[in-house]
Amino acid sequence: MITLSIVILTWNNIDATRKCLASLVPIVDRGDVEIIVIDNGSTDGTPEAVRREFPRVRLTTNGYNRGIAAARNQGFIKAHGGKILILDNDTIANTEAIEGMEKYLDEHSDVGLCACRMTDAQGNVQPSYRPFPGIVSKLYSLLRIQRPLSHYKADEDGSIEPFYVIGACQMIKREAVEQTGMFDEAIFYGPEDADYCLRLRKAGWRIKYLPHLSIIHAYQRATSRNPLSKLGYKHVQGLLHLYWKYGRLN
Repeated sequence: MITLSIVILTWNNIDATRKCLASLVPIVDRGDVEIIVIDNGSTDGTPEAVRREFPRVRLTTNGYNRGIAAARNQGFIKAHGGKILILDNDTIANTEAIEGMEKYLDEHSDVGLCACRMTDAQGNVQPSYRPFPGIVSKLYSLLRIQRPLSHYKADEDGSIEPFYVIGACQMIKREAVEQTGMFDEAIFYGPEDADYCLRLRKAGWRIKYLPHLSIIHAYQRATSRNPLSKLGYKHVQGLLHLYWKYGRLN
């Protein structure tokens, strides 16, 4: 019986995908874990490498880039587990962090989604929990200024309840998915993670960030490197959709 489904979206970056999947071998050896990879039209041989090197992975290939929300929805549909872990393909996970998140969700009936701390390979902590992605927050991001998050206070168990956690690592209960629904496919790239967390919160679920658990994330946000690129344009479209959807700019 599958209790945990790990959904990974790939779009090129074959070397990172190899490292990510290799890091998950110990957790898959448990026997009740499945890995689902949705490839969004990679042209660097990623699908072939996954089939050849990781035969236990359930692979779906799209002929073109369908966007993050649509591809993750494909993973949700294919998932059998009572919990679904979304991971970016540039993460390197570990059993302690994954099982720690599972345990936390099991012990907290009102928490629908949790995430752990993410660091780069040198141990530098990344800002993976954030306020609503309004215009001010986006200006901070474009100017490469880290916005202070001191207004988020830790609970007695050390966890933090932020507005949202980024989609590079999110573990979600199936009941929460069934109640909240799928990702909003009108958002091709960008704030689909913020939108989903906001919808979870509106449905009565809590969101938790667990700083005592940690994985590595080779953070490379394409829109920060080149906000005027095609992907940057898609990101802006997603933000405008989010602002229209909730009637707020900040």
